[in-house]
Parts: sequence; C-alpha cells; structure tokens
Amino acid sequence: MSNEVSDQVEDAAEGGQLRASTLELFFDLVFVFTITQLTHAFSEHPGWLELGRVALMFGVIWWMYSGYVFLTNEVAPSSTVRRSWLLVGMLGFFVVALAVPEAFTGSGLAFGIGYFVVNTVHTGLFYSNGGRSASSAILRIAPMNLLSAGLVLAGGLVHGWPRSLIWGAALAVQIVTPYLVDTGGFVIRASHFAERHGLVIIVALGESVVAVGAALAGEEISVGLVTTVALGLGLAYVLWWAYFGFDDERGELALEALPRTERVRPAVLAYGYSMFPLLIGIIVTAAGIRLTVAHGHGASSWPAAWALSGGVALFFLGQTLFRTTLRLPRAWTRLAAVPFTLATAPIGATWAGWAQLAVLLVVAFLAVVADDYISLRRGDSSTYVSPATAVLRVVRRDA
Repeated sequence: MSNEVSDQVEDAAEGGQLRASTLELFFDLVFVFTITQLTHAFSEHPGWLELGRVALMFGVIWWMYSGYVFLTNEVAPSSTVRRSWLLVGMLGFFVVALAVPEAFTGSGLAFGIGYFVVNTVHTGLFYSNGGRSASSAILRIAPMNLLSAGLVLAGGLVHGWPRSLIWGAALAVQIVTPYLVDTGGFVIRASHFAERHGLVIIVALGESVVAVGAALAGEEISVGLVTTVALGLGLAYVLWWAYFGFDDERGELALEALPRTERVRPAVLAYGYSMFPLLIGIIVTAAGIRLTVAHGHGASSWPAAWALSGGVALFFLGQTLFRTTLRLPRAWTRLAAVPFTLATAPIGATWAGWAQLAVLLVVAFLAVVADDYISLRRGDSSTYVSPATAVLRVVRRDA
C-alpha cells in the first residue's frame, strides 16, 4: 500500500475529513459576504489608507478563518453539537463582516465582539472534539489566540489611530505565533486542507464577478459596456487558471508527500501567509474592475488604475511565495510578471480604463500561458490541462 493511500486510510479511521463537507461550503458563504464587504469598502475610498485598513482587517479575519480550516480538518462536523457550534462561529464571522464598512469609525466594538466569539468557539471545539494530540496543541496556541482576540476587542473600545495600532498589534501576534509556540500535534490531511483553501480562492474570484455586476446597476447595456465586462471576466478567468491550472494539485501533492509530523509549518506558510497577499490581490483587483467599469469609456483615476494592476501584481506575488514555500517549480515566472502588470497602470489613468484592462488581460494571460507551456514541455499534467498534454504529446510524436 502506498504512503498516500495508507495516510488516507489512517485519516478516515481517525474521523478526519478527506474532502470538504456541505456544511463547510455553507460556512464559506459568510466568507463570501466578508470579501464583498472588504471589496466595497476599498471601492468607496480607493487609496493607500483604505488599502492598509482592508489589509489589516482581512489579516486578522484570515488568521481565524484559516484556523477554522485547521479545525474542520481535524473535527468533522458529524454531530448535531459540532454543527451547532460551527453555526455559532458563523454568526460571529457574520457580525464581523457586517462591521467591516465602518470598523474604523462606528462599528469597531461589534467587529471586536464578533471576532472574540469566533475565537472562543474555535478553541472550545478544537479542545473538546479534537484528538489527544490536537487538543494538546490547541492548548499551547490558545493563549496567543486569546491575546490577539483580546487586542481586537480592546481596539474596538477606542477611537482614532489607537484602534489601528492595537489591531496591528493583534495581527503581529498572529504572525509570530507559529514561531513562538510549538505547533506539533496538529494533523494536516492534505486533500481536505488544499480543497478548502482552493474553495476560498473560488469564493474570492467570484467576488470579482459580483463586482462587475454591481457596477452595472442602472447602466444602459451597450457594445462598449459588454466589451469591458468581457475583459473583466476574462481577467478573473486568467487568475483562476493561474492557480487551478497546476498549483492547486501541485500544492496538495507536495503537502501529501511530507511526513505527517512535518506538514504543519509548510501548511501555515503556504496556505496561511502566502495566501494573504494572493487573496488581498483578488479583493483589490475586484475593486479595480468595479471602478473601471464604473468609469465607462473615460480614463480611470490613479487609485483605480493602481488597484487594477496592483491587485494582479499582489496575486502573482502570493503565488510566488506559495510556490517557493512548497518548492513547486518556477516560482520566478510569477515574480517576473509583477513589474509588467504594474506597468499597465498609466494606460488606465492617462488614456482609458478599458484599455488598461485589455492590456493587463494580455500580460497576465501571456505570463500564465508561458509558464504552462514550460510545464507541458516537461511532461507535467493536471486535471484541467491533461487534454492539452495529450495534444502536445501527439505533436511531439509527429515531430
């Protein structure tokens, strides 16, 4: 029996999940709303200040959301009690999402209370329902999680710049936690873990589609408008392909290949830290698409132009880190695409937003296709590109 099959049999015997459950998909609907709120918040006030606020809010939210992926990876929602407590956690996330638009002004306390509920449910479920090693591991990390949640709550009680400072401290605590606390004891079931994070990317990309639709409210449908919409959807598709063409499966296989006792740190770095700029990139890109569509045929503002190109650049930077952490091939190709995507911003700000969107689509498409071509030439394949692999093999044979 292969190591992979053996691990999966052991996971099933322990009650661990091999694939995402329908309740987890239901749970992710709240995250859809969170992404929508963050995108809307940035779209309303595009600029460096709002970008920092969105990044800060998403950072603390992402830490606990990723924590729930660890939780359901270990504790399957297979009983009424577990499902009920997960629903309480969903309520906490929903309150946090509701508070996002005014989190730095009038609803900071609601943000903090909702976040504290999310944290408490996470620790309680993990300790009471996890295996012996996972229960011990969560007790080691719980004080740091409680500290960060307490800082988020405390930040909600103050006003002005101290709130940003305290929430920044909470995020800093989360970032250093895996380096200060022994994370041994958590079990990573690679198939479920990779699938859940892949679903998060789908959710975030779906927001870019929502952003296009929201920008069209009350607009007269014309050839130009449909063309701009097609370009926006095309860009969303390219970002989807950039990750799911190869990296989704490669990431799962790389994680699966590691000994079970050595998966936690790479999982945190690749699917936690690396996903942060990638997902922020999708949020900012969605806002950029929305602003571009809203500007019609004219030039975009500089913040809108930078959001569009900078969002894609952040996405590629996140992929660079993801590949580097898991030692996937050619991380440099994604990094090389970053300056070319940023260079498209002046096109939108000085000429037309749709023109920037068109050029950016071509640049991103060429970067992804070039990398895929190298993969196919080397005989790599995945679920989505296996037909292309077959064609390439035929071409090679005929040549």
